Amino acid sequence: MVMSVENDVTRLLADPLRARIVELLAREALCTCHLVEETGAKQTNVSNHLRVLRESGLVETEPCGRYTYYRLRPEPMRALASHYAELAAAAEQTRSSDVRRACP
Repeated sequence: MVMSVENDVTRLLADPLRARIVELLAREALCTCHLVEETGAKQTNVSNHLRVLRESGLVETEPCGRYTYYRLRPEPMRALASHYAELAAAAEQTRSSDVRRACP
């Protein structure tokens, strides 16, 4: 299930625990036990968030013995950054050209 960057990824990252997990996975591949230790969240909660992130395509898995390591995929994050960069550029252009809609 691939999500649309503009709405769905933003909604996913609005959850503080998911955002923290993404931040941690951006720096290194981690397993659930590491994420539980880093976040202080319960294992079941972390696992559920990892499932959502994996199903959305933001995170990929890497089996290592009896553990599974999770790693952040850079492509969706680049697409999200690009989307927000485009919004910022449009806002700058709107500000400099004083574009506004007429009231009825």
